[in-house]
Amino acid sequence: MTDRHTIEERRTESPRAAEPITTQNQAAHPTIEVQAPIAAATDSISDVDSALGEDIDSSVASLSSSILDYHEENGRSYHALSRGKYVLPNDEMENDRLDLQHELYVRTLRGNLALCPKNQGAKRVLDIGTGTGLWAIDYADANPDAEVIGVDLSPIQPTFVPPNVSFEVDDLEKEWTWSKTFDFIFARMMLGCFEDLPRIIQVAFDNLEPGGYLELQDMSLPAQSDDKTLHPESYLSEWCRRCFEAGLNLKRPIFPVTEYKNYLAAAGFEDIVEVQKKWPTNNWPRDREFKDLGILAYANIAGGLEGLSLAHFTRGLQWTPDQTLLFCMQTRDDLRNTSIHAYWPM
Repeated sequence: MTDRHTIEERRTESPRAAEPITTQNQAAHPTIEVQAPIAAATDSISDVDSALGEDIDSSVASLSSSILDYHEENGRSYHALSRGKYVLPNDEMENDRLDLQHELYVRTLRGNLALCPKNQGAKRVLDIGTGTGLWAIDYADANPDAEVIGVDLSPIQPTFVPPNVSFEVDDLEKEWTWSKTFDFIFARMMLGCFEDLPRIIQVAFDNLEPGGYLELQDMSLPAQSDDKTLHPESYLSEWCRRCFEAGLNLKRPIFPVTEYKNYLAAAGFEDIVEVQKKWPTNNWPRDREFKDLGILAYANIAGGLEGLSLAHFTRGLQWTPDQTLLFCMQTRDDLRNTSIHAYWPM
C-alpha cells in the first residue's frame, strides 16, 4: 500500500491564520477546509568525431527552431510544440499576467509556495506547466538542496536562474521519460490544459516515490456569489458557461475542481486534503486582505481576458475575433462592477 499524499488546493482563504493541514496517514478521508463568506464594503470602488558533432549541433538547432516557431493567431502568439493543444498565448502580455498571477497565489498563501509538508525540504521537484517559471525559481531559491525541474510547452522561462533549477520543453500528455522519481510534484492552474486530467494525475502518482506529494492549485469555474448579486444571465456567468462549452468542443474540458479529490483517490493517493479559498473578482470586500486580493485577481482575470478567451472561443465556439473581443468588454464590465459581490472559488 502506498503512502503517497496529496494536497489539493481550491483557493478561498480566510484573512485569519490558516489552519494546520493534516497530511498524515490518520486522515483516511479527504479533509475540507471551507472559507466563510466575504463581507462587502459599503464604500468600494471600482530555454568523437566532428561529423557526429555537426549532426548533433544541426539537430539541436533544428529542434530549437521548431520550438521557437510560435504560431501567430489573432494578434497573439501561441506554443509551437504540439501546436493547438493549449489555448492561452505565450507572448509578453500573457507572460506578464502569469507573473502577476504567481504573486497573487503567493499572497493568498501568505508567502508560502505550497501547503503540503513539501513546501520546504523536497529533494526532487517537478513543476507541471511551469509557465514563466517563477514558482520553480522561487522554490529552488528557498530550497538550494532541491533539484527542481519545470516543464512547459513553451520556452518562455528566464535564462539566469538558480543552479538547482532547469526547464524542459515537453508535452506531458505524452510518455513521461524521467528515469528518477520525484518526492514532490506541483501543478497550478491546469484548467482546460489536458484532454484527460485523471490520467495525468495517475501518471504523476506513478512518478512519485513512496511518501511523495502531489499538490494541485486551481481556480474553479463558474464564478459565484454568496449574496446572489451575480445573476445567471450576467455576462460573467455567460463567459463561464462559454468556457465550459469551448473546452468540451476542443476536447480540453474544464474538469470540475470539486472532483479532484475523487481523481486523486482513484489514482491511489492517500491522506487527501482539500483547502478551499476565494478570490474576489475586484475590490468589493470590506476586509483589507480580501480587498487587496480582489485588486490583484481583477488585474489577473480582467486584464488578461482577451488572452484567456480569443483562441478558446474562436477555435472552440467558432466565434469571430471581433465577437470575442466585444464579449470580453461586456464581461469586463461585470468584473469591474463592485455591486456584484462575486468571487472565484479556489
